[in-house]
Amino acid sequence: MKTNPETTRFLDSSPHPLRAEIELLRSIILETNEGVDENIKWNGPNYTFAGEDRITMKIHPPKQIQLIFHRGAKKQEQPKDRLIPDPFGLLDWRENDRAIVGFRNAEEISANQEKLTFLVDSWLKTR
Repeated sequence: MKTNPETTRFLDSSPHPLRAEIELLRSIILETNEGVDENIKWNGPNYTFAGEDRITMKIHPPKQIQLIFHRGAKKQEQPKDRLIPDPFGLLDWRENDRAIVGFRNAEEISANQEKLTFLVDSWLKTR
């Protein structure tokens, strides 16, 4: 796993009650595809693929951790259908190219790890 030292320093600078959950999600995302890179955007860990922002971790308020699946900061033309299948019903779709999944604890993350890996991998491969 290739965590970004800048992201680790950012997380170390303000203790978070769900730090273990953040670290678990970091490892799942970074291990999904070797082309994923990590940085900080919008006050949380952000994940790029092929130089494009694709998934951002929303860590505040500290009651849960959300993963925002998106296609970058700029609004793009909406695809006719959702970008990826979600056979598990984990994603809360906001638009056909933006979805959110939230976790309150490590148990929820662990119980959904295989599903989340599938969704992250599928999302990274879309355009």
